[in-house]
Amino acid sequence: MRSSIQAGVADRHAFDALIDTRSPAEFALDRIPGAINLPVLDNDERATVGTLYVQHSAFEARRMGAGLVAANLARHLAGYLADKPRGWRPFVYCWRGGLRSGTMVYWLRQVGWDACQLQGGYKQWRAHVIERIATLSPQLALRVVAGATGSAKTRVLQAMARHGAQVLDLEACASHKGSVLGNLPGVPQPSQKGFETRIVEALETFDLRRPVFIEAESRKIGALAVPLPLLERLRASPCVEIMAPPAERLAYLLRDYAYLGDDPAALEAAITKLHELHSRETMDRWQGWARASHLRPLFEELMLQHYDPLYTRSQRSHFFAWEQRQSVTAQALDDMGIETLAQRILAQVEQPLLLSI
Repeated sequence: MRSSIQAGVADRHAFDALIDTRSPAEFALDRIPGAINLPVLDNDERATVGTLYVQHSAFEARRMGAGLVAANLARHLAGYLADKPRGWRPFVYCWRGGLRSGTMVYWLRQVGWDACQLQGGYKQWRAHVIERIATLSPQLALRVVAGATGSAKTRVLQAMARHGAQVLDLEACASHKGSVLGNLPGVPQPSQKGFETRIVEALETFDLRRPVFIEAESRKIGALAVPLPLLERLRASPCVEIMAPPAERLAYLLRDYAYLGDDPAALEAAITKLHELHSRETMDRWQGWARASHLRPLFEELMLQHYDPLYTRSQRSHFFAWEQRQSVTAQALDDMGIETLAQRILAQVEQPLLLSI
Protein backbone atom coordinates (compact mmCIF):
# COMPACT_ATOMS: atom_id res chain seq x y z
CA MET A 1 0.00 0.00 0.00
CA ARG A 2 0.96 3.60 -0.54
CA SER A 3 1.18 4.95 3.04
CA SER A 4 1.58 3.79 6.62
CA ILE A 5 -1.43 1.88 7.88
CA GLN A 6 -1.49 3.87 11.14
CA ALA A 7 -1.27 7.55 12.05
CA GLY A 8 -1.83 9.78 15.09
CA VAL A 9 -4.47 12.28 16.16
CA ALA A 10 -2.45 15.20 14.76
CA ASP A 11 -2.66 13.67 11.26
CA ARG A 12 -6.46 13.54 11.11
CA HIS A 13 -6.87 16.69 8.99
CA ALA A 14 -4.83 15.20 6.14
CA PHE A 15 -7.56 12.71 5.19
CA ASP A 16 -10.72 12.98 3.09
CA ALA A 17 -13.02 11.42 5.69
CA LEU A 18 -12.96 10.42 9.34
CA ILE A 19 -14.81 7.15 10.01
CA ASP A 20 -15.89 6.03 13.47
CA THR A 21 -16.52 2.27 13.42
CA ARG A 22 -17.86 2.07 16.98
CA SER A 23 -21.50 1.37 17.80
CA PRO A 24 -24.07 4.18 17.46
CA ALA A 25 -24.35 4.38 21.26
CA GLU A 26 -20.61 4.94 21.64
CA PHE A 27 -20.67 7.47 18.81
CA ALA A 28 -23.54 9.40 20.41
CA LEU A 29 -21.61 9.89 23.66
CA ASP A 30 -18.62 11.48 21.95
CA ARG A 31 -16.62 11.36 18.75
CA ILE A 32 -13.83 13.16 16.98
CA PRO A 33 -15.25 16.32 15.35
CA GLY A 34 -16.24 15.72 11.75
CA ALA A 35 -16.47 11.93 12.08
CA ILE A 36 -19.23 9.90 10.47
CA ASN A 37 -20.48 6.68 12.04
CA LEU A 38 -20.07 3.49 9.99
CA PRO A 39 -20.38 0.87 12.74
CA VAL A 40 -19.01 -2.60 12.13
CA LEU A 41 -21.30 -3.78 14.98
CA ASP A 42 -24.48 -2.00 16.00
CA ASN A 43 -25.56 -1.60 19.64
CA ASP A 44 -27.35 -4.95 19.94
CA GLU A 45 -24.72 -6.85 17.97
CA ARG A 46 -21.92 -5.49 20.13
CA ALA A 47 -23.79 -6.49 23.30
CA THR A 48 -24.50 -9.98 21.95
CA VAL A 49 -20.89 -10.61 20.93
CA GLY A 50 -19.62 -9.29 24.25
CA THR A 51 -21.97 -11.54 26.22
CA LEU A 52 -20.91 -14.55 24.16
CA TYR A 53 -17.27 -13.71 24.79
CA VAL A 54 -17.76 -13.55 28.57
CA GLN A 55 -20.21 -16.41 29.05
CA HIS A 56 -18.96 -18.93 26.48
CA SER A 57 -15.70 -18.50 24.57
CA ALA A 58 -13.59 -16.02 22.70
CA PHE A 59 -13.64 -18.31 19.65
CA GLU A 60 -17.44 -18.41 19.43
CA ALA A 61 -17.62 -14.65 19.94
CA ARG A 62 -15.11 -14.03 17.16
CA ARG A 63 -16.88 -16.39 14.78
CA MET A 64 -20.22 -14.67 15.34
CA GLY A 65 -18.60 -11.23 15.25
CA ALA A 66 -16.84 -11.96 11.97
CA GLY A 67 -20.12 -12.74 10.25
CA LEU A 68 -21.81 -9.63 11.61
CA VAL A 69 -18.85 -7.43 10.69
CA ALA A 70 -18.77 -8.84 7.16
CA ALA A 71 -22.47 -8.11 6.68
CA ASN A 72 -22.12 -4.56 7.98
CA LEU A 73 -19.06 -3.87 5.83
CA ALA A 74 -20.97 -5.08 2.78
CA ARG A 75 -23.80 -2.69 3.66
CA HIS A 76 -21.38 0.24 3.99
CA LEU A 77 -19.68 -0.64 0.70
CA ALA A 78 -23.07 -0.59 -1.01
CA GLY A 79 -24.09 2.61 0.77
CA TYR A 80 -21.84 5.44 1.94
CA LEU A 81 -18.71 4.01 0.29
CA ALA A 82 -20.30 3.22 -3.06
CA ASP A 83 -19.36 6.45 -4.85
CA LYS A 84 -15.91 7.09 -3.39
CA PRO A 85 -13.20 7.56 -6.06
CA ARG A 86 -10.00 5.57 -6.31
CA GLY A 87 -7.88 8.30 -4.70
CA TRP A 88 -10.13 8.71 -1.65
CA ARG A 89 -8.26 8.55 1.69
CA PRO A 90 -10.26 7.66 4.84
CA PHE A 91 -8.99 7.77 8.43
CA VAL A 92 -10.64 5.08 10.56
CA TYR A 93 -10.90 4.56 14.30
CA CYS A 94 -12.64 2.43 16.93
CA TRP A 95 -12.40 2.36 20.74
CA ARG A 96 -8.66 1.69 21.06
CA GLY A 97 -7.35 1.08 17.56
CA GLY A 98 -8.09 -2.64 17.59
CA LEU A 99 -10.11 -5.18 15.65
CA ARG A 100 -13.08 -3.07 14.60
CA SER A 101 -11.17 -0.30 12.87
CA GLY A 102 -8.39 -2.69 11.84
CA THR A 103 -10.86 -4.92 10.01
CA MET A 104 -12.41 -2.01 8.14
CA VAL A 105 -9.01 -0.59 7.19
CA TYR A 106 -7.93 -4.01 5.88
CA TRP A 107 -10.93 -4.33 3.57
CA LEU A 108 -10.85 -0.71 2.42
CA ARG A 109 -7.23 -1.17 1.45
CA GLN A 110 -8.09 -4.41 -0.33
CA VAL A 111 -10.52 -2.42 -2.45
CA GLY A 112 -7.71 0.00 -3.29
CA TRP A 113 -8.35 3.00 -1.06
CA ASP A 114 -5.46 4.43 0.95
CA ALA A 115 -7.17 3.84 4.31
CA CYS A 116 -5.37 4.52 7.58
CA GLN A 117 -6.11 3.56 11.19
CA LEU A 118 -5.92 5.94 14.16
CA GLN A 119 -3.29 4.51 16.45
CA GLY A 120 -4.81 4.10 19.90
CA GLY A 121 -8.31 4.83 18.61
CA TYR A 122 -10.84 6.95 20.47
CA LYS A 123 -8.88 6.46 23.71
CA GLN A 124 -6.01 8.33 22.08
CA TRP A 125 -8.43 11.10 21.12
CA ARG A 126 -9.58 11.38 24.76
CA ALA A 127 -5.96 11.66 25.89
CA HIS A 128 -5.52 14.43 23.31
CA VAL A 129 -8.59 16.30 24.62
CA ILE A 130 -7.44 16.10 28.23
CA GLU A 131 -3.91 17.21 27.30
CA ARG A 132 -5.12 20.11 25.14
CA ILE A 133 -7.40 21.48 27.87
CA ALA A 134 -4.62 21.20 30.45
CA THR A 135 -2.01 22.79 28.17
CA LEU A 136 -4.00 25.52 26.42
CA SER A 137 -6.20 26.76 29.28
CA PRO A 138 -3.36 28.41 31.27
CA GLN A 139 -2.20 30.17 28.09
CA LEU A 140 -5.55 31.80 27.29
CA ALA A 141 -5.73 35.58 27.66
CA LEU A 142 -9.29 35.34 28.94
CA ARG A 143 -11.49 38.39 29.42
CA VAL A 144 -14.53 37.46 31.49
CA VAL A 145 -17.83 39.14 30.61
CA ALA A 146 -19.96 39.27 33.78
CA GLY A 147 -23.30 40.78 34.67
CA ALA A 148 -26.42 40.02 36.67
CA THR A 149 -29.02 37.63 35.25
CA GLY A 150 -30.71 39.15 32.21
CA SER A 151 -27.71 41.29 31.17
CA ALA A 152 -27.65 39.65 27.72
CA LYS A 153 -24.09 38.38 28.21
CA THR A 154 -24.42 35.55 25.67
CA ARG A 155 -25.90 37.84 23.03
CA VAL A 156 -23.14 40.39 23.67
CA LEU A 157 -20.49 37.71 23.18
CA GLN A 158 -22.14 36.64 19.92
CA ALA A 159 -22.07 40.25 18.72
CA MET A 160 -18.40 40.51 19.68
CA ALA A 161 -17.65 37.37 17.68
CA ARG A 162 -19.29 38.96 14.63
CA HIS A 163 -16.78 41.81 15.00
CA GLY A 164 -13.90 39.34 14.86
CA ALA A 165 -13.31 38.79 18.57
CA GLN A 166 -12.26 35.37 19.79
CA VAL A 167 -15.11 33.99 21.90
CA LEU A 168 -15.32 30.77 23.90
CA ASP A 169 -19.07 30.16 24.31
CA LEU A 170 -19.24 27.50 27.02
CA GLU A 171 -23.04 27.57 27.10
CA ALA A 172 -23.16 26.75 23.38
CA CYS A 173 -20.70 23.91 24.01
CA ALA A 174 -22.93 22.67 26.84
CA SER A 175 -26.26 23.21 25.02
CA HIS A 176 -27.57 24.96 28.13
CA LYS A 177 -28.11 28.55 29.30
CA GLY A 178 -26.39 27.98 32.61
CA SER A 179 -29.24 28.69 35.04
CA VAL A 180 -31.88 26.57 36.75
CA LEU A 181 -34.14 27.50 33.81
CA GLY A 182 -31.39 26.89 31.27
CA ASN A 183 -32.54 23.65 29.60
CA LEU A 184 -33.04 24.22 25.88
CA PRO A 185 -36.36 22.79 24.61
CA GLY A 186 -35.79 19.63 22.61
CA VAL A 187 -31.99 19.93 22.86
CA PRO A 188 -30.28 17.46 25.23
CA GLN A 189 -26.94 18.32 26.74
CA PRO A 190 -23.93 16.41 25.37
CA SER A 191 -22.07 13.93 27.53
CA GLN A 192 -19.25 15.30 29.67
CA LYS A 193 -16.77 13.91 27.16
CA GLY A 194 -18.69 15.45 24.29
CA PHE A 195 -18.69 18.81 26.10
CA GLU A 196 -14.92 18.65 26.51
CA THR A 197 -14.47 17.72 22.85
CA ARG A 198 -16.47 20.82 21.84
CA ILE A 199 -14.27 22.97 24.08
CA VAL A 200 -11.07 21.61 22.52
CA GLU A 201 -12.52 22.11 19.05
CA ALA A 202 -12.87 25.82 19.91
CA LEU A 203 -9.55 26.14 21.78
CA GLU A 204 -7.56 24.80 18.84
CA THR A 205 -8.82 27.65 16.62
CA PHE A 206 -7.61 30.46 18.91
CA ASP A 207 -4.60 32.70 18.42
CA LEU A 208 -3.08 32.63 21.91
CA ARG A 209 -1.58 36.08 21.38
CA ARG A 210 -5.05 37.65 21.31
CA PRO A 211 -7.73 37.95 24.02
CA VAL A 212 -10.45 35.32 24.29
CA PHE A 213 -13.79 36.55 25.64
CA ILE A 214 -15.81 34.22 27.82
CA GLU A 215 -18.94 34.51 29.95
CA ALA A 216 -18.66 34.33 33.73
CA GLU A 217 -19.73 30.78 34.52
CA SER A 218 -20.10 28.72 37.65
CA ARG A 219 -18.48 25.34 38.13
CA LYS A 220 -21.33 23.56 36.35
CA ILE A 221 -23.43 24.42 33.31
CA GLY A 222 -26.54 22.33 33.69
CA ALA A 223 -25.33 18.79 34.38
CA LEU A 224 -21.84 19.38 32.96
CA ALA A 225 -18.69 20.42 34.81
CA VAL A 226 -16.34 23.02 33.37
CA PRO A 227 -12.91 21.31 33.13
CA LEU A 228 -10.80 22.31 36.12
CA PRO A 229 -7.83 23.85 34.23
CA LEU A 230 -10.23 26.08 32.30
CA LEU A 231 -12.24 26.95 35.41
CA GLU A 232 -9.09 27.96 37.26
CA ARG A 233 -8.03 30.21 34.38
CA LEU A 234 -11.52 31.68 34.16
CA ARG A 235 -11.60 32.61 37.84
CA ALA A 236 -8.13 34.20 37.74
CA SER A 237 -8.82 36.39 34.68
CA PRO A 238 -9.77 40.08 34.37
CA CYS A 239 -13.50 40.84 34.34
CA VAL A 240 -15.75 43.29 32.52
CA GLU A 241 -19.15 43.77 34.17
CA ILE A 242 -22.28 44.77 32.26
CA MET A 243 -24.43 47.12 34.33
CA ALA A 244 -28.04 47.23 33.11
CA PRO A 245 -31.26 48.59 34.69
CA PRO A 246 -33.54 45.94 36.25
CA ALA A 247 -36.40 46.89 33.93
CA GLU A 248 -34.24 46.28 30.85
CA ARG A 249 -32.99 42.99 32.25
CA LEU A 250 -36.53 41.81 32.94
CA ALA A 251 -37.64 42.76 29.44
CA TYR A 252 -34.68 40.84 28.01
CA LEU A 253 -35.47 37.76 30.11
CA LEU A 254 -39.08 37.78 28.98
CA ARG A 255 -37.93 37.80 25.36
CA ASP A 256 -35.11 35.29 25.78
CA TYR A 257 -37.11 32.76 27.82
CA ALA A 258 -40.54 33.29 26.23
CA TYR A 259 -40.66 29.62 25.19
CA LEU A 260 -40.91 28.57 28.85
CA GLY A 261 -44.51 29.77 28.85
CA ASP A 262 -45.33 27.00 26.36
CA ASP A 263 -44.46 24.23 28.83
CA PRO A 264 -45.79 25.11 32.29
CA ALA A 265 -45.07 21.65 33.70
CA ALA A 266 -41.38 21.84 32.78
CA LEU A 267 -41.16 25.38 34.14
CA GLU A 268 -42.73 24.34 37.44
CA ALA A 269 -40.35 21.35 37.68
CA ALA A 270 -37.37 23.66 37.17
CA ILE A 271 -38.63 26.12 39.79
CA THR A 272 -39.07 23.25 42.27
CA LYS A 273 -35.28 22.77 42.33
CA LEU A 274 -35.05 25.98 44.37
CA HIS A 275 -37.16 24.69 47.26
CA GLU A 276 -34.26 24.44 49.70
CA LEU A 277 -33.31 28.09 49.17
CA HIS A 278 -36.66 29.81 49.65
CA SER A 279 -39.66 29.71 51.97
CA ARG A 280 -42.66 27.50 51.35
CA GLU A 281 -44.81 30.58 50.82
CA THR A 282 -42.45 31.93 48.15
CA MET A 283 -42.20 28.56 46.41
CA ASP A 284 -45.99 28.16 46.36
CA ARG A 285 -46.31 31.58 44.73
CA TRP A 286 -43.61 30.90 42.14
CA GLN A 287 -44.98 27.45 41.29
CA GLY A 288 -48.47 28.90 40.89
CA TRP A 289 -47.18 31.50 38.44
CA ALA A 290 -45.25 28.77 36.59
CA ARG A 291 -48.36 26.59 36.24
CA ALA A 292 -50.29 29.58 34.90
CA SER A 293 -47.41 30.68 32.60
CA HIS A 294 -47.35 34.10 34.29
CA LEU A 295 -43.77 34.82 33.34
CA ARG A 296 -43.53 38.53 34.17
CA PRO A 297 -44.17 38.35 37.94
CA LEU A 298 -42.28 35.06 38.17
CA PHE A 299 -39.17 36.35 36.39
CA GLU A 300 -39.23 39.65 38.28
CA GLU A 301 -39.19 37.93 41.68
CA LEU A 302 -36.67 35.30 40.57
CA MET A 303 -34.39 38.06 39.36
CA LEU A 304 -34.67 40.28 42.43
CA GLN A 305 -35.04 37.67 45.19
CA HIS A 306 -32.94 34.77 43.90
CA TYR A 307 -30.51 35.59 41.13
CA ASP A 308 -29.39 39.09 42.12
CA PRO A 309 -28.43 38.19 45.72
CA LEU A 310 -26.70 35.03 44.45
CA TYR A 311 -24.80 37.04 41.84
CA THR A 312 -23.58 39.59 44.38
CA ARG A 313 -22.20 36.85 46.63
CA SER A 314 -20.75 34.57 44.00
CA GLN A 315 -18.82 37.01 41.82
CA ARG A 316 -16.71 38.33 44.67
CA SER A 317 -15.89 34.84 45.95
CA HIS A 318 -15.34 33.13 42.59
CA PHE A 319 -13.40 35.72 40.57
CA PHE A 320 -10.08 36.69 42.11
CA ALA A 321 -9.77 39.94 40.11
CA TRP A 322 -13.36 41.03 40.78
CA GLU A 323 -12.42 44.15 42.74
CA GLN A 324 -10.36 45.38 39.77
CA ARG A 325 -13.14 44.77 37.22
CA GLN A 326 -14.03 47.24 34.50
CA SER A 327 -17.68 48.12 33.99
CA VAL A 328 -19.83 49.03 31.00
CA THR A 329 -23.27 50.57 31.48
CA ALA A 330 -26.12 49.51 29.20
CA GLN A 331 -29.11 51.77 28.72
CA ALA A 332 -30.98 49.21 26.62
CA LEU A 333 -30.71 45.50 25.86
CA ASP A 334 -32.49 45.45 22.52
CA ASP A 335 -30.57 44.55 19.35
CA MET A 336 -29.03 48.01 19.01
CA GLY A 337 -28.16 48.16 22.71
CA ILE A 338 -26.44 44.77 22.55
CA GLU A 339 -24.44 45.83 19.50
CA THR A 340 -23.36 49.01 21.29
CA LEU A 341 -22.31 47.01 24.36
CA ALA A 342 -20.22 44.65 22.26
CA GLN A 343 -18.34 47.49 20.59
CA ARG A 344 -17.79 49.35 23.86
CA ILE A 345 -16.37 46.24 25.56
CA LEU A 346 -14.04 45.61 22.65
CA ALA A 347 -12.84 49.20 22.76
CA GLN A 348 -12.43 49.10 26.52
CA VAL A 349 -10.28 45.97 26.33
CA GLU A 350 -8.11 47.72 23.76
CA GLN A 351 -9.24 45.91 20.65
CA PRO A 352 -9.43 48.80 18.13
CA LEU A 353 -8.40 46.61 15.19
CA LEU A 354 -11.32 44.25 15.71
CA LEU A 355 -13.86 47.06 15.36
CA SER A 356 -12.93 47.55 11.71
CA ILE A 357 -13.34 43.88 10.76
